[in-house]
Amino acid sequence: MDVSTGVPALDAALLWGGAISIIVGGGAALWRAVRAISHLLRRTSQFLDDWYGEEGRPGVPARPGVMERVSGMEERLGHVWHEVYPNNGDSLRDAVDRANERLVQLCPDVAPVSPQTPALPDPLDDPAGP
Repeated sequence: MDVSTGVPALDAALLWGGAISIIVGGGAALWRAVRAISHLLRRTSQFLDDWYGEEGRPGVPARPGVMERVSGMEERLGHVWHEVYPNNGDSLRDAVDRANERLVQLCPDVAPVSPQTPALPDPLDDPAGP
């Protein structure tokens, strides 16, 4: 298939223009792919730094990793459970129970609340709605 305008200078200009357009378009596509991969690698590196933590260096404190933070949360949660359940008088729950007992002694007409009393139902769990 011989396509020609009949003007050799115009044919050469069209050929070079097409070649340059293909090269520039391919370069632009390659540049966008390299930028996207670079962005992905940078974000992955940041995620891994957050996951594993970073060692301290001069002027910058160390940052613990995710597993270290989770273990700290578990330890603090153990302290919370210690306060929520009765344990021979040391927990917040025991203090509330003692306050309730004193309140019942001061106001005998109020029905006592025992730990076995079921909690009030949550209105959000009711299928009929609030």
